[in-house]
Amino acid sequence: MATFQYRAKDAAGNEVSGTIEAGDRGSAIQAVRAQGLMPTALGEIKGAPASAPAKESKKSAKPAKEAKPKAKSKDIKLPSWMRGKIKTKVLTQFTRQLATLVNSGLPLMRGIEVLKRQMKDPQMLEALAGISENISSGGTFSEALTAYPKIFDNLYVNMVKAGEAGGVLEVVLSRLAEFAEKSEKIANKVKGAMIYPVVVLVAAVGITGFLLVAVIPKFQQVFQDMMNGKPLPAITQMVMNWSDYIQHNGLTIVIVVAAIIVACKIIGKTEKGAYLFDVLKLKAPVTGTLAQRSAVSRITRTLGTLLSSGVPILQSLTIVRDTTGNRVLTKAIQSIHDSVKEGESMTQPLSQCKVFPPMVVSMVEVGEETGALADMLTRIANTYDDEVDNAVAGMTAAIEPALIIVLAVVVGTIVIAMFMPMVDIISSVSGGGN
Repeated sequence: MATFQYRAKDAAGNEVSGTIEAGDRGSAIQAVRAQGLMPTALGEIKGAPASAPAKESKKSAKPAKEAKPKAKSKDIKLPSWMRGKIKTKVLTQFTRQLATLVNSGLPLMRGIEVLKRQMKDPQMLEALAGISENISSGGTFSEALTAYPKIFDNLYVNMVKAGEAGGVLEVVLSRLAEFAEKSEKIANKVKGAMIYPVVVLVAAVGITGFLLVAVIPKFQQVFQDMMNGKPLPAITQMVMNWSDYIQHNGLTIVIVVAAIIVACKIIGKTEKGAYLFDVLKLKAPVTGTLAQRSAVSRITRTLGTLLSSGVPILQSLTIVRDTTGNRVLTKAIQSIHDSVKEGESMTQPLSQCKVFPPMVVSMVEVGEETGALADMLTRIANTYDDEVDNAVAGMTAAIEPALIIVLAVVVGTIVIAMFMPMVDIISSVSGGGN
């Protein structure tokens, strides 16, 4: 028999430690679990008799953080395709189902096993297998999640860790599911609103290109044969010039467009260039309002969810800062973090950064004064979800007719340009007949 030292958490989330005798590591873990505890770390005491080989005994004598390195080693062994991101819908569905199972009284390990059997996504299935094995080896759920950073981000891991520490994992999982569902809903609305304008724009470019390359040259030949040297109307000559330029410089146009795209990519990878593009995203005439409201909704909902789950405010601000996806907002959140770290309130840096509307600043100030900041942030997020809906509707209402008008003007110009010489030709033919 060997003697093992363990650290574990009881049903209330309190950390306890002690020693236990068992034949091997697996038996020790089972013995700790039999006491109603969740082991977080376990190692064999040095000098105690061991049933495992000497080399393995030496490993287990290390301080009881063996489970976490083990999770990392499993992460290295994962296939390369496992490191990609999975669909948000898959992660949201998993979180919602796990929250339901745990809230129904099913043990966490049992819930993961149930979901693993019905999981169809290969990446998520591989992750669940690793998480299950890690927990079976004595690790915590949050420690197991850190082995899969491309699937479970800092927000997810830290909220689970807070739920484990407070003994309210099922509540945190429910909040995570609600957060993911609302975020996905907003993202889908924005994407859906852009589908129609993009389709119309592609159709306009395609139709215009076809007319200029395939149709106009045929009319040009007809006009040369039948106009008898007469000059073409100005609008017709302009369209003919466009057609000639595109036909003879098509490759140049493609190269220039590709060069502009590549240049934007290169500039976007520099610090100043990326910051400039992020400023433009928030200041753009039509889409800027939508981007700003969507960002405010996402930031306040993330921060409110973290705070209500028990994550400390400085750690919550750091997580929000790293997940904004916009350098202007990252800078603003960093200034708020520094202010709070110095013992000041969030209100002053919020108003100084010129990113958050006055209404948000006022509501945050009220939340700090009343001690209900998490609840107030969630209310702000709900309000701005509605604002995003209105912005999407307004943007769609403005873009759709504008694109239709542009398409009508371009195609109409080409049609009129081709029709005007035809009128002269018909008139000359009719006059000659008389």
